[in-house]
Amino acid sequence: MDWFPLWNSLRIAAISSVLVFFTGIAAAYYAFRLPRMVKGVLDVVLTLPLVLPPTVVGYFLLLLFGTRRPLGIALESIGVKFVMTWYGGVIAAAVVAFPLLYRTARGAFEAFDETLAQAGQTLGLSNTYIFWRIRMPACRQGIFAGIVLAFARALGEYGATSMLIGYTPGRTATISTTVYQLWRTGDDRHALYWVLINLAISAAVLLTVNLLEHRQRKGVHRT
Repeated sequence: MDWFPLWNSLRIAAISSVLVFFTGIAAAYYAFRLPRMVKGVLDVVLTLPLVLPPTVVGYFLLLLFGTRRPLGIALESIGVKFVMTWYGGVIAAAVVAFPLLYRTARGAFEAFDETLAQAGQTLGLSNTYIFWRIRMPACRQGIFAGIVLAFARALGEYGATSMLIGYTPGRTATISTTVYQLWRTGDDRHALYWVLINLAISAAVLLTVNLLEHRQRKGVHRT
């Protein structure tokens, strides 16, 4: 049995989760500090990939990175190509998973007790120190839950991924695209194997999120 789809899916999900972590945290932190109307407009823009059909997201990515598009041509001239490559799958998965971390992190930041940050400022602590040593630890459970959900979403991504990188065994195949190809060719037995693997990973992710929520509720009751 060829295990490349599992390895490739985990690779794409892990790298895209790192990208989503930094971009999602930055967007959430600055968004919740904006005026209400501006924040509302920004929320719509940043959350669109969550409600759009994944194939539509993939179509927009093709319009952006296609080999006949200005950006795609410019990137290809320096040896970077996102169409039909596994790292194109990283971009597709990151775009689709981004709203999950963004919304979760923004909610965690909004629930943060700002008096803690103000107390740090009165002690002469820098904003960078306050962010990483006070704000982030206080919001860690919500942010970690967002990372887990983003990873799971990236791992199971199909629509945008199939539009941008397609299916090439040993090069761009993921669990989701492999399931579809095996079903399409009538190999139901191997397709079921991959479905069960995906179910096992998804169940582990959901269990992790539930444990985090349980710990958070216990922490709230103790306080």
